[in-house]
Amino acid sequence: MPSSSPETDSRSDWTEKVLPTRLELIRDAEPEVLGRLRELGYSEDQRFAVRLAFEEAMVNAMKHGNRMDPALHVVLNYRILPDRIEIRVRDEGPGFEPHLVPDPTCDENLNRPCGRGIMLMRSYMDEISYAYEGREVCMVKYRKREGGSA
Repeated sequence: MPSSSPETDSRSDWTEKVLPTRLELIRDAEPEVLGRLRELGYSEDQRFAVRLAFEEAMVNAMKHGNRMDPALHVVLNYRILPDRIEIRVRDEGPGFEPHLVPDPTCDENLNRPCGRGIMLMRSYMDEISYAYEGREVCMVKYRKREGGSA
């Protein structure tokens, strides 16, 4: 994960959106991101991966981070470059320890709903990390050109 933050990295403009904790607003933020990926030639599979991880990060921030408190907000920062997209989603909740989330593929957790969103984000994005005591997820998806090269 790049060590710079949206506040200090001037190589490319970051887009920031502050959304109230309302699940229906997630779909409003999505078309701009996916449209720009399409314009830059990201494949349909890559756009699907980004959409799924984006939705999971936003839902997790609202449901688990902000606990659906309408007084709290989710901050979305993203930038789309020709070779990658970087997405950061931060909530105003108490935070969490990502490494303590149970593995949803273990037999004892198969019937438990927790951890599936994190697993999907890790599966579909090339890099994922957390900041601000688990209140921010940082994700990167590299654009792979035809033939599999980045």
